[in-house]
Amino acid sequence: QLQFVESGGGLVQPGGSLRLSCAASGFIANYYAIGWFRQAPGKEHEGVSCINISDGNTLYADSVKGRFTISRDNAKNTVYLQMNSLKPEDTAVYYCTAVKPSEYVLSRRCVPYYDDNIWGQGTQVTVSS
Repeated sequence: QLQFVESGGGLVQPGGSLRLSCAASGFIANYYAIGWFRQAPGKEHEGVSCINISDGNTLYADSVKGRFTISRDNAKNTVYLQMNSLKPEDTAVYYCTAVKPSEYVLSRRCVPYYDDNIWGQGTQVTVSS
């Protein structure tokens, strides 16, 4: 299972911006898509956005559309998440992992590739005044 290291989180005021990075331990091109997920206290992991590694096609959760932008650098095996106009409800630990091609293509959802996905440490994003 590919390992990921997330970074770039922090404390930001509402309306602010952050750019998260997700560095993979191997070739992200070996996977169909990579996604960002987040987990707020007491809640399940939520798919935020994912990107097709080959053609750059993207998916976004309704809650972040128009505010977040996902991108990838295949040469660096890194996926990014630019987060603008941040809201307090965006507060969570953000993770990245590979996603299931079938869910991406058929259901247009970001779902972890492995049913027993092993999450990395994640990066904390706190939006507060």
